[in-house]
Amino acid sequence: MGNDKWLLGLMSGTSMDGIDAALIKSDGYHVTETGATLSYSYSPEQRSLLQSVMGEGKDVRVAEEQMTRWHHDAVTALLNKANLTSEDVELIGFHGQTTFHDPSRRITVQIGDGDLLAKLSGIPVVNDFRKADVAAGGEGAPFAPLYHQALAKDLEKPLVVLNIGGVSNITYLDPDGAVLACDTGPGNGLIDDWVEKHFGQAMDEGGKIAGKGTVNTAALDVMLDNPFFDQAPPKSLDRYDFNLDAVQNLNPKDGAATLTAFTAAVNAKIVGFLPKRPERWIVTGGGRHNPVLMEALRSALGVTVDPVERVGWDGDALEAQAFAFLAKRSQLKLPLSLPTTTKVPEPCLGGVLHAA
Repeated sequence: MGNDKWLLGLMSGTSMDGIDAALIKSDGYHVTETGATLSYSYSPEQRSLLQSVMGEGKDVRVAEEQMTRWHHDAVTALLNKANLTSEDVELIGFHGQTTFHDPSRRITVQIGDGDLLAKLSGIPVVNDFRKADVAAGGEGAPFAPLYHQALAKDLEKPLVVLNIGGVSNITYLDPDGAVLACDTGPGNGLIDDWVEKHFGQAMDEGGKIAGKGTVNTAALDVMLDNPFFDQAPPKSLDRYDFNLDAVQNLNPKDGAATLTAFTAAVNAKIVGFLPKRPERWIVTGGGRHNPVLMEALRSALGVTVDPVERVGWDGDALEAQAFAFLAKRSQLKLPLSLPTTTKVPEPCLGGVLHAA
């Protein structure tokens, strides 16, 4: 199959706010074109169904089938938007929904029925991207670094691409071509949990709540006193590895401010582990829409911090695009992860192909 067909990527992240879908063209090494994108937002009922299967040992069958059908709805909507048919798409990269992640026990679970999606869409599907990496002793995350590297080929380095979803993770790109990646700590997850609990909102839109609060440095110090931050990369986290205990007694606005400062601080903590000090960070994921968080990052890092749109990337579609790229690499039997991105012992192939 030639390079004339599109690759379609699907991502449902740890913040469980919906599905991102995106089209790219790639040979598995370079990104030759980016196409239409779409966001499919989950209803409170859909989100609740997914939340009910988070954790180990849950019966995921009903949620998995439902979620796969929602992904098919997203595929259909994206093809309609782009005026394409299934014939125009070579492969779908289907990340699925992470419900449990414990690489220390060599377990990672992403629900999503690749066979069902391939049959519904009429397009071959690659899924189960992380399983081989974790089975081989890798962290199984983060998984977008090779896509970041392909996209950033003409950008000045050293450069950090920071993704702030439920968890924060970075891709460090060195001038010599090396790539280093890891989870750095909580992203929006704790902030989301806090504002949902105290304000009944899914997120702190625009940082408005945190912006009215004061950072409690004592609580911040307690949260930063965690052995995870002393570990060298690569390393990874589960969305629920951190909790709200340290801020429990703060008033709601101060709690939001403190958790926002925490997300900024955990990213500053990683700088000492990087081979060179980057003068620029570019930010993707939902966190880049939060001006209070972006300002906290600039303050904590003391360098230029821009949304990825500043370099012409689409931050809302980046992870979905990455799984389209990784689907192509999987098909070509190219590594999806490296010792420096997930701590896997050697470059790791992965993904499972489901015929249409």
